[in-house]
Amino acid sequence: MTERSVTHATFVIERNYDAAPAQVFAAWADPKAKARWFVGPDEWESSDHELDFRVGGRERVSGGPPGGPVHHYDARYQDIVPGERIVSTYDMHMDDKRISVSLATVEFKTAAAGTRLVYTEQGAFLDGFDMPAQRKQGTEDLLDALGAYLQGEVGNG
Repeated sequence: MTERSVTHATFVIERNYDAAPAQVFAAWADPKAKARWFVGPDEWESSDHELDFRVGGRERVSGGPPGGPVHHYDARYQDIVPGERIVSTYDMHMDDKRISVSLATVEFKTAAAGTRLVYTEQGAFLDGFDMPAQRKQGTEDLLDALGAYLQGEVGNG
């Protein structure tokens, strides 16, 4: 039997993007756009990305290395202020084990060069299956992927 434990943590990540807040917000809100950057490592297999972007709506995606384990992301949108803020709650599972429950806030702020994004996550990391440093690194990787996506979109726009 697994020893039960909870590690509570909060982390904040800031990124500056050379794109208007409306463009950065749209990359989170549009299902086709978000499916292009909100993905795991290249070698991972993934499921279809589901996004119902509205207060009370859900977002789901699963993925993992070939042969497993499969990581499941299941979010619910709690607050949306277009172009300014997104607040969601989400849980992560690894196969059938819940590994964390989080509150995530994304803020979009006008900056001289475009947008300053502030991502804050408050998490309960369960039973040692996931740790705050791992989650922060994974989120940083996703925000870097968002930046690469925006460079391509802005450059082609």
